[in-house]
Amino acid sequence: MSEPQTLHARNTAHLRSMSIEIPDTWAPEQALAVFELLDELREKVFAFYCFPIQDLLQVQQGSFQFEETDTPQTDHPF
Repeated sequence: MSEPQTLHARNTAHLRSMSIEIPDTWAPEQALAVFELLDELREKVFAFYCFPIQDLLQVQQGSFQFEETDTPQTDHPF
């Protein structure tokens, strides 16, 4: 009988990394099928989570929104 998982282990199970190996024996058609599947999955996830993904990307990349009160620098030495 195994010991029950600790609360910490249950709460962090989704954070474990995993490695995905891509076989070098796929035919080009198989590789294309996987590529198309991933592309469609990406589109559907983005369609559903569009705004939260955009917000998170802005935070992670440190970008900012340009506001009308921001004035661009126009003092060029040439």
